Amino acid sequence: MGLRLPRAYERNPSGKSRCEDDMKKGFTTGTAAAAAAKAAAMLLARGRKRCPAGYVEIPIPGNKRLRVRVHSARLLDQGPAPLATASVVKDAGGDPDVTDGLEIVARVKRLGSTGDIEIRGGEGVGVVTRPGLQIPVGEPAINPVPREMIREAVREVLPEAGVEVEISVPEGRRIAAKTFNQRLGIVGGISIIGTTGIVEPMSIEALKATIRCEIDVAWEEIRHSRSPLFLAPGRIGEDALKRLFGDIRVVQMSNFAGVALEYAREKGVSGIVLGGHPGKL
Repeated sequence: MGLRLPRAYERNPSGKSRCEDDMKKGFTTGTAAAAAAKAAAMLLARGRKRCPAGYVEIPIPGNKRLRVRVHSARLLDQGPAPLATASVVKDAGGDPDVTDGLEIVARVKRLGSTGDIEIRGGEGVGVVTRPGLQIPVGEPAINPVPREMIREAVREVLPEAGVEVEISVPEGRRIAAKTFNQRLGIVGGISIIGTTGIVEPMSIEALKATIRCEIDVAWEEIRHSRSPLFLAPGRIGEDALKRLFGDIRVVQMSNFAGVALEYAREKGVSGIVLGGHPGKL
């Protein structure tokens, strides 16, 4: 099944979307990484110095395909281990995502005529430092679905070759400071994420997913102790709880107390401490 996102990734010279509808769809950092990887792999497969077209088409979850604009692509080395690089500019559509407009770069090296696809994280891609996430500690924060998308995209043009794919984000370290990554124990850059390949303009759902993710990390830290789970609506509540209980992990739940409490119950959390401004509680 083919899928087009009309104007979601077509930008005018000012850099703004031509589509004035704030509800337009975009694509994930995982999609950007997979598309960049395929564009670079195409150069290796065909021995060309430049990408033959301005777009690549990649498979995305749900048995769909997506056509994505390539920002840049070039063949760097045609030697025994040929190397190519390509990039895609992330378009979040109508979602207020801090990663919108980031350049996602894939550096693809052919290692042999047969072999596996190795996926690495480069500059600007965070590294996982705490348990509880989908990726093991010490690994680059490239989630399972994007990893599979990258493999599938590369295999469409290099079906058997041994390949190394390095994903980097030149501005990733700077942008990561504006995300929840530090709280989740992801350091040094952003995460390459996405479960469908498409960004729906639903920032509320994204926030709920982040709250659940923070609870996952907190639960891994307290599950074998008698420590409760600490929840707060925002910074005031978090600061108050830390003044009372010391250096603890506090999950900020915004206005989604029901979401946080229900998910904590599903995880089996037996003790919860809520802290916050009286007006919030």
